[in-house]
Amino acid sequence: MKRWLLTITVLATVGAAFWWTSRPQPIPVVLAEVGRGKVEASVSNTRAGTVEACLRTRLSPITGGRIVYLGVKKGDRVKKGQVLMRLWNEDQQAQASVAKKQLEAAEKRVGEICVLAANAQREAERLARLRARGFVSEGAEDKVKSEAESRKAACATARAEVGQALAQVRLSNVEQHRTVLIAPFDGTVADIVGELGEYATPSPPGVATPPAIDLIDDSCLYISAPMDEVDAPKIRVGQPARVTLDALPGQVLPAHVRRVAPYVVAVEKQARTVDVEASLDQPPPPGRLLVGFSADLEIILDSRDDVLRVPTSALLEGGRVLLYRPENGRLEERMVKTGIANWEYTEILEGLAPGDRIVLSLEREGVKAGALVKPEQKPAAK
Repeated sequence: MKRWLLTITVLATVGAAFWWTSRPQPIPVVLAEVGRGKVEASVSNTRAGTVEACLRTRLSPITGGRIVYLGVKKGDRVKKGQVLMRLWNEDQQAQASVAKKQLEAAEKRVGEICVLAANAQREAERLARLRARGFVSEGAEDKVKSEAESRKAACATARAEVGQALAQVRLSNVEQHRTVLIAPFDGTVADIVGELGEYATPSPPGVATPPAIDLIDDSCLYISAPMDEVDAPKIRVGQPARVTLDALPGQVLPAHVRRVAPYVVAVEKQARTVDVEASLDQPPPPGRLLVGFSADLEIILDSRDDVLRVPTSALLEGGRVLLYRPENGRLEERMVKTGIANWEYTEILEGLAPGDRIVLSLEREGVKAGALVKPEQKPAAK
């Protein structure tokens, strides 16, 4: 009897040990507790956006020529109306001098001819009075009247010549302005193509010629970002937005939509986007935000406070989550009804309650409905 009891005990011990070593091991999973908070529905750009200037002009001379004056360098601040560059135009200056002299001569001729015309008119009026009293003949009167009319016509011709000479002076000034680049607004010189003594080439339409001076107004900046064509109908001018930049890590700049392009840009056949522009509500201090910085734009379509929410990454396809059951340590698949969502949180309308814990680590092998799991301890924050 003792031998049988010993044998049964050994076999039970071995069986228990085998069961213990071969039993399924719980899968460690990361859980998130269902709670209440703020949820926003938003859309983001498909490719990197760019910081742009409200005013930017790429200036080129209308005509070609040698640079004889370069009054700025890269990075200089300039004022509206300031001369930035001037090309050689001594021939045009000489033409302008000739035109001014011709104007002076024409004005003097006007003074001489029109004085004679005025005297001839007075003489004709005097003879008309004498003719009325019978002191002079009709022929003498007609002769004087003809002379007065001729002098009057000569005066008008001289005045027209003055106008012509004045127009020639203006034309000479316009020709000189074709060789001068003037700042159309206050701004910063971003780039200069050409050095003193070099030949500047005009930039005709349709020809990709580098501009002589690139001028930007960095006092007014905005963000331009491409949005997927699917999201474009949801976007409206005035909607709030958030801007983040690689150059300013950790900072979120509040903004609002200022423009939605009325057309679609097809960069590739399968990548169609709509350009959206956003103005910053609180721009950083001057010099912190530079034209050309890459930027990401998140547009807030809707926002709800104090709603039941879960991390968006915890949702499976078809509106399902894996719910942790602490009483048996297993996972249960639960259908949920969702509301608004973004990449971070999703609103839960039905299917979960505050305090429920759901799985975040869905990518781990074996994590599915019915699996035995154990909550994984999160490392303590440093």
